[in-house]
Amino acid sequence: MTPNRRTAKAKGGRRFSDKIMVEPADTYDFRPVTEKDLPMIAGWLREPHVAQWWDNPEKEIAEIREHIDSVSVEPLIVEFDGRPIAYLQSYDPHMEDDHPYADQPFGTLGIDLTIGPPELVGIGHGSAIVRQFVEELFEEGAPCVIIDPHPDNGRAIRAYEKAGFRPIGRRHSQYGDVVLMAVDAADDDENLGD
Repeated sequence: MTPNRRTAKAKGGRRFSDKIMVEPADTYDFRPVTEKDLPMIAGWLREPHVAQWWDNPEKEIAEIREHIDSVSVEPLIVEFDGRPIAYLQSYDPHMEDDHPYADQPFGTLGIDLTIGPPELVGIGHGSAIVRQFVEELFEEGAPCVIIDPHPDNGRAIRAYEKAGFRPIGRRHSQYGDVVLMAVDAADDDENLGD
């Protein structure tokens, strides 16, 4: 994957109270994670809405640091209207030895997302970010994209379903108990943006 390949510009969003509500025309910027982003990501990982789904922040930051120069994982910061709001990573399960999702069709990419600021959770950013990013991955030739929320993370599962993903099975691996979800490029016109 090529760093800095994503250049969409954010457009305003409707303000509702102190939250920025998502509008259909809103888009996000995706930029590579740098060392300077790690303290911000560590802070997000300590937020209660994130900490319940991610491992120890120090361990996660060490892994993200390793991914900065990785060929199999692309760590990204999601920006909305110039403000960092989320951590996103994409990965190729076929480039990692014994990856539990290497049974997916060749070319499949996996993604993980976490929205950092708690005031931006639950107002549509998750499904909108995932929908836009998946569309970009399809444009780059990915035939399928997978994501693996914890079965108890109903908010994430609903957001991913809104973005066109469908559950394809339960898995238990070194990443824990997950609902494996997928969206295929062939279903792009039907599913994305429902």
